[in-house]
Amino acid sequence: MAVRQHRYRVTLEHLAQPRAEGPLHPPLVFEDGNHDDIFEIVERQRATGRFGTEDEAAAFALGLKLLGEAVLRNRQDALLQQFKPALGEVIRALKDEGKARAAAKQVE
Repeated sequence: MAVRQHRYRVTLEHLAQPRAEGPLHPPLVFEDGNHDDIFEIVERQRATGRFGTEDEAAAFALGLKLLGEAVLRNRQDALLQQFKPALGEVIRALKDEGKARAAAKQVE
């Protein structure tokens, strides 16, 4: 049986506390899938220069894709479905922006 989505293992490590005291949480590791290649999306967001750092661009892309997939998978959840219209608008705008950027590069 063919895999119908990209599979990922996500690791979140707690590196520091805002205050000196307090323990760090152990790493959170989970697996998830997505119909898109998240690595390509991260690179596209990094290339926009929209964010202050490459890490911020990666966090945005990963967060958006994880949220979007959760909304798609949980169509019966009324709370999550409230994200759907705005999420769709943001994703369409990002895609349109990417197409415009690609077209501008072809003209150069």
